[in-house]
Amino acid sequence: MGDADITTSQWRLVEVGRVVLFSTGPFAGRLATVVEIIDHKRVLVDGPSEKAPVPRHAAALSHLSLTPIVLSKVPRATGRGVVKKRWEEEKVDEKFNSSAFAQKRAQFAKRRQLNDFERFKVMKLRKQARYEVRKTLAKVSAKA
Repeated sequence: MGDADITTSQWRLVEVGRVVLFSTGPFAGRLATVVEIIDHKRVLVDGPSEKAPVPRHAAALSHLSLTPIVLSKVPRATGRGVVKKRWEEEKVDEKFNSSAFAQKRAQFAKRRQLNDFERFKVMKLRKQARYEVRKTLAKVSAKA
């Protein structure tokens, strides 16, 4: 029989040290980290970011988006100083801003700000790019 290839799942787990992004509420768009898991719907979060700090409080998981960033060596229910130290050591703000997730969010925010004429220009540019791609693809497939 053939060998089975078993890999772990790529799910983002709710765990202590996981960096989260607020999607709704008064802290929407801000980063924080999970300090303690209260129950299956709530976690205790703390956001020591200098630009947009989040005070330590209980937050519903339905208001959060889990990011792929995890702070290592953060004990459960640790103090604010340890969280801030780990946050700065791992440069969470820089990691998040350079991630594809943050860049995609910025692109969507920029697109939402466009007026009708700017949306029209984007549509025309996308059509031109698509035309060029199809033209080169047709050349390659004609040779084959």
